[in-house]
Amino acid sequence: MADHGIKGKTVLIAGGAKNLGGLLAKDLAAQGAKAVTIHYNSAPAKAEAEKTLAAIKAAGAQAYAFQADLTSAAAMEKLFTEAKAAMGSIDIAVNTVGKVLKKPMVEISEAEFDEMSAVNSKTAFFFLKEAGKQVNDNGKVCTLVTSLLGAFTPFYASYAGTKAPVEHYTRAASKEFGARGISVTAIGPGPMDTPFFYPAEGADAVAYHKTAAALSPFSKTGLTDIEDIVPWIRFLVSDGWWMTGQTILVNGGYTTK
Repeated sequence: MADHGIKGKTVLIAGGAKNLGGLLAKDLAAQGAKAVTIHYNSAPAKAEAEKTLAAIKAAGAQAYAFQADLTSAAAMEKLFTEAKAAMGSIDIAVNTVGKVLKKPMVEISEAEFDEMSAVNSKTAFFFLKEAGKQVNDNGKVCTLVTSLLGAFTPFYASYAGTKAPVEHYTRAASKEFGARGISVTAIGPGPMDTPFFYPAEGADAVAYHKTAAALSPFSKTGLTDIEDIVPWIRFLVSDGWWMTGQTILVNGGYTTK
């Protein structure tokens, strides 16, 4: 029977330098991962990546980092190839890459739409493609989406709309990779207390989001905290492997489908 634990496994995290991805990288290292490779998008994130690398090593795991813009198939293939060469294999692959835009549809330019599509949809597709080619048998794959996939709301058409295809990519990949024992999931956090969230929101919207979840009074910020999401991802890429092909909204009762 396959080993579905974390101990001794090799991990690749796209967007793993900071925020949720960084916390997940450190957590999986602390859970006994043999090696963790983190990806970061641009030079300004290098300092955060180096801090995360140090924390991974302090937890006893090997640590590697690669910088890349993942909005091309070639860049994604290179990331997986380099990560596999560095670690020797890839058992777990998690994609936390995303970009948010809050704007009325009538104001969104073609360039803005193309960028949102490239970051949120194209990147996710080619991440799953490479995972299907390069993740080990009995591996685990998870992609971050958004709880807005279950919302009836204005202004997020280009964000939720370009994350929505990942639900089908996840279903298709779970069917295509299932014969090799690979589980494929997507997880949709609620609005998270990270720098990713605040620039898109005005003060009134922030105040609303901090009270919108059923469990908001019990969150330290009122929002979804990254510490609340990491255990779910950890579960899905380990003992929760039997859950596959699903998109799970984890948001404290912010929205549902």
